[in-house]
Amino acid sequence: MLPYFDPEYENFNQRINPPRVCIDNTTCSDCTLVKVDSMNKNGILLEVLQVLSDLDLHIFKAYITSDGGWFMDVFHVVDKQGQKVTDDKTIKYIEKALGPESNLLGAKGSNSPGRSVGLHSIGDHTAIELKGPDRTGLLSEIFAVLADLQCNVLAAEVWTHRMRVACVVYVNDVATGQAIDDPSRVSRIETRLRQVLRGYGHGGGGGGGDDGCRGALASFAVGSAPHHVDRRLHQLMHADVDADGDGGDGAPATGGGEGGSRPVVTVEHCEEKSYSVVNVRCRDRSKLLFDIVCTLTDMQYVVFHAAVSSEANFGIQELYIRRKDGKTLQRDEAERVIRCLEAAISRRVSEGFTLELCGRDRVGLLSDVTRVLREHGLTVTRADVTTVGGQATNVFYVRNPSGQPVDMKTIEGLRGRVGQTVMLNARSVPAAVARAPEPGSGGMARTSFFSFGSLFAKLRA
Repeated sequence: MLPYFDPEYENFNQRINPPRVCIDNTTCSDCTLVKVDSMNKNGILLEVLQVLSDLDLHIFKAYITSDGGWFMDVFHVVDKQGQKVTDDKTIKYIEKALGPESNLLGAKGSNSPGRSVGLHSIGDHTAIELKGPDRTGLLSEIFAVLADLQCNVLAAEVWTHRMRVACVVYVNDVATGQAIDDPSRVSRIETRLRQVLRGYGHGGGGGGGDDGCRGALASFAVGSAPHHVDRRLHQLMHADVDADGDGGDGAPATGGGEGGSRPVVTVEHCEEKSYSVVNVRCRDRSKLLFDIVCTLTDMQYVVFHAAVSSEANFGIQELYIRRKDGKTLQRDEAERVIRCLEAAISRRVSEGFTLELCGRDRVGLLSDVTRVLREHGLTVTRADVTTVGGQATNVFYVRNPSGQPVDMKTIEGLRGRVGQTVMLNARSVPAAVARAPEPGSGGMARTSFFSFGSLFAKLRA
């Protein structure tokens, strides 16, 4: 007789050991400690980071370990103003999203609200995913097509890197305010957008040959998008890294170390514990750890231990990883990891000007604004568009295509063109200011950085 199998037994430990989260504002004088203890499962680290990332909390130090069946993390975080997290609503949200009431160990995945685009508040919508070759004015053409086809843009997130673009746009029908689910209309919208991505069909130059349209993609999903937005953008751009090798279009890399150079990524092997060790050194910034772990997770690697630190705006990360099958990385795999992490770190970094536009939303607003930017010769490198309660908040990261600083006369001209009903704020995004670790420091900054390698060496001794 076969033994009786209780389907609930597999989840028994999870029920008696639910996730625990502690928000500590007393231990450190200059930051908040977020401590998470939980039964371990694949992808749990990324889910935790998604919650902290969506709240725009900056992680400048962290200790992560998940060997065996238990997962324990400590994150040192500050808010966007560099202060402790004291807002009661934010603290309660973290406790709910990562604590016993969360789905942290369930099958549904993260409770993360989805990269702050406010999908819960924009109502019925259709999600459109686009990727393809980038060029000056492309975003303007995309929004113009959507306005022409009576699509109201509710929210959007746009990334560009090395002459490639990826974006996720949420739209509904102008007349009904409902999701666009008619197959013939969806097909018509998709055809027009593909034409724009290929560089023809809506005033776009650039030929439209096979080289220009490689990877041009327009896809639709009625209802809420199934993926976390930032993670989906990484996935859309990730395939281009493999296709291009080192990204070989000759475009300058952005956002690494001094002078905008590439981040420094190395992969070594920890023989005594059979790990592959990923070391990252680059300018520190918000969501750096999320971008790294997101990329490793989507590449089917598991982070078992990690130590993160920041010194003088320079971020240092040491991650002990294995493949999902428990093996360490081969040489060709290590080279691919380095290439993909360099791209993932750099693609979120933008230098130039940030333009923030706030005002009452209307159909065609984005088309008008991006057209004005295009007419002033400005290239949009990133965009974050949200609409809440009829109020539009649009953030554009722009630069001069020639690489020169944006003239303030141009900014003043923009103010006049966008109209008096829209508030426009412009601020400069500084170039990389991080200092590399001092020579002779073994590649690591002289700070209180904790290395798991040091710990393993002591244990072996």
